[in-house]
Amino acid sequence: MKFGYMRVSTFDQNFDRQKKQLEDYGCERLFYEKITGTKRNRPELDRMLEFLCPEDTIVVTDLTRLSRSTKDLIEITELISQKGAHLKSLKESWLDTTTAHGKMLFTIFAGIAQFERDLTSERTKEGILAARKRGKHPGRPKTDEEKVKYAMYLIDQEGWSRTNAAEKAGISRMTLYRKMQQKDN
Repeated sequence: MKFGYMRVSTFDQNFDRQKKQLEDYGCERLFYEKITGTKRNRPELDRMLEFLCPEDTIVVTDLTRLSRSTKDLIEITELISQKGAHLKSLKESWLDTTTAHGKMLFTIFAGIAQFERDLTSERTKEGILAARKRGKHPGRPKTDEEKVKYAMYLIDQEGWSRTNAAEKAGISRMTLYRKMQQKDN
């Protein structure tokens, strides 16, 4: 059986394009959800994986619909493989684990992607260390506590809204919310 999996990240997006492509390809059952691809806990994906039988194929319009991380993609592919099923991407024609060639290419590309991610992580860490040696401190700048106190004064004593108080004090609304939450805890 061919299962189609569709995913969009926001409620503003729709499944029309993905649905048409998967139906045109001959998918007999479609699973869909509106959830970010960075989360591994996706109920419809998990439900679809439970239905899989040997020789079934999961079809996606492109790999980003299935996963946003190489590690997650490899784990999902291994789960599919353990069930004796296959994975096919319509956009990435090299990914078709119904063929030996497709399995080999997937393994190579997944390895290269992971290697690139590891290199990026190493370069980032090296850059942070080099910046610290130069006296720089990368990351979010420290919040000016006087500005936070002023915003809280405007809220508590003057009756201002949080949004207006944050703007007047020169801090972001989220910074003010975070500091107010820390104060309450």
